Amino acid sequence: MVLDETVWRDKVFLGGTWTPGEGGTIDVVEPATGAVLGATGRASAADVAKAAESAVQAQKQWAAMPHSQRAGVLRKAAQLWSEHAEEIADWNVREVGAIRPMAEFAIHVAEQECYEASALPSRPYGELLPSEEPRLSMARRCPVGVVGVISPFNVPIILGIRAVAPALALGNAVILKPDPRTAVTGGVTIARIFEEAGLPPGVLHVLPGGADVGEALVEHPAVRVIAFTGSTAAGRRVAELAGRHLKRAHLELGGNSALIVLEDADVDAAASVAAFGSFFHQGQICMTTGRHLVHERLYEDFVERLAAKAAAVAVGDPAREQVMMGPLIDAGQRDKVHDLVTASAAAGAKTAAGGSYRDLFYAATVLTDVPPDAPAFSEEVFGPVAPVARFSSAEDAVRLATAGDYGLSLGIVTRDVMRGLAVADLVPTGIVHINDQTVGDEANSPFGGVGSSGTGGRLGGAAANVEAFTETRWVTMRGETPAYPF
Repeated sequence: MVLDETVWRDKVFLGGTWTPGEGGTIDVVEPATGAVLGATGRASAADVAKAAESAVQAQKQWAAMPHSQRAGVLRKAAQLWSEHAEEIADWNVREVGAIRPMAEFAIHVAEQECYEASALPSRPYGELLPSEEPRLSMARRCPVGVVGVISPFNVPIILGIRAVAPALALGNAVILKPDPRTAVTGGVTIARIFEEAGLPPGVLHVLPGGADVGEALVEHPAVRVIAFTGSTAAGRRVAELAGRHLKRAHLELGGNSALIVLEDADVDAAASVAAFGSFFHQGQICMTTGRHLVHERLYEDFVERLAAKAAAVAVGDPAREQVMMGPLIDAGQRDKVHDLVTASAAAGAKTAAGGSYRDLFYAATVLTDVPPDAPAFSEEVFGPVAPVARFSSAEDAVRLATAGDYGLSLGIVTRDVMRGLAVADLVPTGIVHINDQTVGDEANSPFGGVGSSGTGGRLGGAAANVEAFTETRWVTMRGETPAYPF
């Protein structure tokens, strides 16, 4: 078993070994029941310093290995995701609260991320440049050295591996700090996969911990690039710290993605994609459909059908019941969601479905006639809430869709796909789906948002990953040393 608890219980992965973290331990809690499933080690800032020192040394040897060997480790890791899929999915369901299909999808993406990354070591790593001098001139891509990855709780496997795998493949060492609420699924699992795949000791470190560990990782001088996924507020803090130390930070942050339903849309189809976009994984996805903008001609019909779909969504313990939504991650997140719903109702929104909870299980919720300044419309909810507003023209829809600072994903439902693309061109986002909802992820595609949603598509796809995790060096070579007039 790749997740044999006797290997990692009460420990962090540092220097190629499982060792107690200096910060103590972290209980692994099942949000559906409150049961303690085990414990991992908790890292400290001192552990970050140890990991960085180890990573600097290990990275040099790892980068010097033949590209075929590095590729082989990534291919083996991909195979291990598939071989241990059932075991890992069990943890994903219980620790994260994912329903089984979501848990299995995350493992599929992790497998594909590793296969995609395995192709990076054999890609051309530079280009020849013309020169006015009698010399060979080239631009060469080199590993940055040590990469820090900070991943969140909501989809911890995907949001960790999509930076870890390409960074490793391109010859870097990695220090991963997973969210302490999902330290096994988002941390231990990745460490064990690469340990079993034959990654040399010290090339990957996994240090679960709080904000202090994250700040230490961003500030350590040996860590040259940070890949952060999380809230916009936390991302701003990461960017400030990284900028102070003159290092790159690739930020994938929050979203409040709009789904625009134009007047020619099929209402049944629109309501179906809308429900999935808002309720899948309890709405705890950065790309979740956060605003439903519906043409006034279709509005009443759309609201009726979406509310009926919300009422039919089964909510419960995904490890023990056949459900469509599991629990929110913790009470703090549940209370935030409910506060946004109640504040929006106070601002004039009407509740067409849901709006209530039991323990950490929040009902699929539809809010109608939502004012643009209502919290559920203007802020990221990160819960299963579908605020619906009407528009009278495409220009009006664009105005509503561009309100606010987020720019992650956009969905447009229309029978005229070229018109849909023309509307999309007026709404700045990193992702656009015509005739689909706003949630989607593929290992070979660039991913990221603009504005308060992040620094663009810096992860996903070969070109984006090479740009993210390498430096460009100019190199020239002459046959003879020139004579200068000094």
